[in-house]
Amino acid sequence: MTAESRPAQERENERCNGDELRTLFLFERLDPDQITWLCREGRVVRVDAGQVYAEGDPAADFYVLLEGTVVLYRRIGDSDVEVNRTSMRGVYGGAFFAYLGDRTAQVYNNSMYAAVPSRFFVLEAAKFAQLMHDWFPMAVHLLEGLFFGTKNTQEVIGQRERLLALGSLSAGLTHELNNPAAAAVRASGSLHERLNGLRRGLVEIAAGPHDGAVLAALLRLQGEEADRASHAPALSPLETSDREDEISDWLEDHGVADGWQLASSFVQAGVDTDWLEEAAKALRAACPGEYDLAPALRWLGGTVEAEMLITEIRDSVNRISTLVGAARQYSQLDRAPYQVVDVHELLDSTLVMLGDKLGSGITVVKHYDRNLPRIPCYPAELNQVWTNLIDNAVAAMSGSGTLAITTSRDRDMALIEFADTGPGVPDELRERIFEPFFTTKPVGQGTGLGLDISSRIVVTRHHGDLRLVSEPGNTRFQVRLPLTAPSVSE
Repeated sequence: MTAESRPAQERENERCNGDELRTLFLFERLDPDQITWLCREGRVVRVDAGQVYAEGDPAADFYVLLEGTVVLYRRIGDSDVEVNRTSMRGVYGGAFFAYLGDRTAQVYNNSMYAAVPSRFFVLEAAKFAQLMHDWFPMAVHLLEGLFFGTKNTQEVIGQRERLLALGSLSAGLTHELNNPAAAAVRASGSLHERLNGLRRGLVEIAAGPHDGAVLAALLRLQGEEADRASHAPALSPLETSDREDEISDWLEDHGVADGWQLASSFVQAGVDTDWLEEAAKALRAACPGEYDLAPALRWLGGTVEAEMLITEIRDSVNRISTLVGAARQYSQLDRAPYQVVDVHELLDSTLVMLGDKLGSGITVVKHYDRNLPRIPCYPAELNQVWTNLIDNAVAAMSGSGTLAITTSRDRDMALIEFADTGPGVPDELRERIFEPFFTTKPVGQGTGLGLDISSRIVVTRHHGDLRLVSEPGNTRFQVRLPLTAPSVSE
């Protein structure tokens, strides 16, 4: 049976049998007058196999199954998904919320199909509403409170969930931005001091015997330093310490007081004593006779420090630019709500935004299939899904473990998988984790809506699929998204 089956043909009404109605769990406690009222106001019909009513149509009737098999479908995008199939007598559907009146949309919230020729007791929506208000007034008030209370609570907590996520991301982004910003401020202050020192150094050099050849040699040596700094090899702490001692001794031997202050900068620039010897020879060759190397070497050391400070400022500003770009990509504030994107860009922007939350205890491993085509989606909403799944993984691992993010193609779907090394989800909880308000986190640390929101974004908005596969040390949330654009409602 599929949702494309032809509509069921309703046959002529049958005589309502009160004794038959009383055998149904729905009506078994009604008194004789109420049973008589039902038979007088309702009708019994036979239908052929096919559609009984369609989701979204005006809810005209309340149906109770007397005999046969029914299948209920929910519309997900352009597909009908089966949600229940039963032959149990007394099951009901249709205009169930008629008693709420115009406070909620009076339409069928699913589609019902008769899998085989079936019989129903049918009551018009207005009569069903009258029945509820006349016979069960207290129950109506309780149901109204439950319906609207749950709806309002879900909306409020859903908003709270988004605000909590935003607050967490804002705190993390602030922390991430503060580090390079502070480094840039610190480096710019130091650079100002170094530039002042370089100006004083030029005055000191100018006071000594020199000509154009000396200045040319200094500028050439300064260029060599900058080039060596850009290709400086990484040294171990022990190698760094040994080289600093060698350069410090060499500088002191050549009349540079407090040479140890310059040694660290020379080492970071990849300078060694052999280069310093060549520099000394070049300067003496440019200025024959007695020449005080100290001013020139201090000036060269100052230029090295200035170059490194400029590099630090550039790296810090680039880091800030990267973070701002990731925030813009994450929020999608300057983009169309629905677009075709590279899912890896969304994943990376989310990881950048959550960098502070991941901390040093979580190792992130990426297994990206770069051949995966761009997908049509609502990027900002998918970023919210990634945030929820990564946040759950971090919580499950108590801040220490490995988070593996894998992308691949699964037939006509993109598969995005988040795997963590936490203890796993117990069997008895796996069926409940997508329920609204269900959470395993301590009171005050979770609303229980993260996975519910994620499921609705993936399944309802994107016509995809969200599943859990879990065992101790290997818990995986699998998100499948269509590679082609279905008909999506805003």
